[in-house]
Amino acid sequence: MGLRRKKQDNSNQNQETLVDEVQNSKETINDSEENNEGLINEEVDLENEKDQKINELHDKYIRLSAEFDNFRRRSIKEKSDYFKNAEEDVLIKILPVVDDFERALKFIDTAKDITSVKDGIKLIYNKFTEFLTQRGIKPIESLNQEFNTDLHEALTKIPAPKDELKGKVVDEIEKGYYLNDKIIRFAKVVIGE
Repeated sequence: MGLRRKKQDNSNQNQETLVDEVQNSKETINDSEENNEGLINEEVDLENEKDQKINELHDKYIRLSAEFDNFRRRSIKEKSDYFKNAEEDVLIKILPVVDDFERALKFIDTAKDITSVKDGIKLIYNKFTEFLTQRGIKPIESLNQEFNTDLHEALTKIPAPKDELKGKVVDEIEKGYYLNDKIIRFAKVVIGE
């Protein structure tokens, strides 16, 4: 009986140990499931954060792209308005010269004194050249200068009236002009040979 009791006690102890182990296993499994659920929840939260961040960046990109398109359109419109207004400014400043020409033309028909007509035309010419100078336009000096293909366009060659004029500009058919040191029209010239 003593042996049976010992076996029964051992068996009870084994059962209790097994029950403890099973309970510990259940607790471990429960802890693992909770940890897995926590990890899954964290992963879901990270995915949600990533999606939110992607959506925010996409929204910023779309807004920035729209703002750039608006800026580009506005810039193009401002440029076209600027060029229209720039022409207007030049034309407004040239109108007084046109007025002077009209007055001179009226006076020419009734004028008896030719010198006053010449003086009037010279005044208008001086006013107009002053206007051009203020705008940065200056003539290219050509007469008696060495022929330069960067400044002159040769129309013809003639025998030079003097030996020192060979290879130089003898006559200027049409003046050339600079606009702020950039050639806007070449001088049309005759060269001596």
